[in-house]
Amino acid sequence: MIEAPRSGDPIRRKIESLGTRLSLPTVIKALGVLEGEHPASRRGTGYDYLDIRPYEPGEEARLIDWKASARAGRPMIIDKERESNGNVWLLLDIGREMTGACPSGERAIDVAANALRMFAMLSLRRSDDLSIVLGDDSHITRVPFNGGFAKFEHVFDNLLDRDFVRPRNFDALIDYAGRIRNRRSLVVLATDEAVWTGERARRLRTLAQTHPIITVNVSTINPFAFTDRFDHVVDARDGRRVPAFMRTEKVASSVDVHREFQAAAAAREVVKNGSTMIRGASSDAMFNEFVSLVSTTLARGGFRQSPPAGAGDVTAMDASGGSDTSGGLS
Repeated sequence: MIEAPRSGDPIRRKIESLGTRLSLPTVIKALGVLEGEHPASRRGTGYDYLDIRPYEPGEEARLIDWKASARAGRPMIIDKERESNGNVWLLLDIGREMTGACPSGERAIDVAANALRMFAMLSLRRSDDLSIVLGDDSHITRVPFNGGFAKFEHVFDNLLDRDFVRPRNFDALIDYAGRIRNRRSLVVLATDEAVWTGERARRLRTLAQTHPIITVNVSTINPFAFTDRFDHVVDARDGRRVPAFMRTEKVASSVDVHREFQAAAAAREVVKNGSTMIRGASSDAMFNEFVSLVSTTLARGGFRQSPPAGAGDVTAMDASGGSDTSGGLS
């Protein structure tokens, strides 16, 4: 038996808490919409209740729940969740560039990993089969997973207990995602936002034609900006220290403007593709973005924002999600 992790990391506690507060129907609805599935197609004959509604002419009489009908004084139908598991693929860039620092002081790899834990939490509540995929320029490793969230954290932590010394090869990760056979599988790609060139955005468009895609984009520090947190900045790619004479307000401002332009272009491309993006410069910002995503996804799918158990928690916990827009390699 895997014990629940006793991490002192407050964001890990937030993720675990959110997982217990969200009802199963809420989780199912949110993931269904993210996967591009129409709400009506989620009804079935399973055992998890979604909602109770009046019988409509033309529906099968066998769907009527007679006890609920007796209480309501008219024919009622209880929609139940169909019995089927999904497949979710969590792809993480583990190139050494991901050791770059964020404004919060966290490494980009840790922020990205925490974001993937959030999606794993949702998926495992739905009893999905997960695949964890880690990639750099020397290898791509897939670890199939099925179990509870505590076990997932144990496995994921062990996978990330390594030195990140090889450069990234994000193109290989995109190629790998394109070879996933099940077109209904949800694919989550986590990296830093510097990766998203115009060419990669176009490749994402092709991938989005065959799979529902979510991108997790981590914003790292602006290496030319002075902050109270860092005395000096080292390039994560080659370990070279950024010269002090280059760290000026003018250069830092130019980098910020360029990055915001790139981020806006990436966001437009993601929307055009019908994919989803969350962006943040810290684990807390990612958590806020994630909660906001779940809440707005439910609204976009035409679901009520406050079912009896769970979705109300999403709305109540929704924060501004305002991620720190500074980023870079450190």
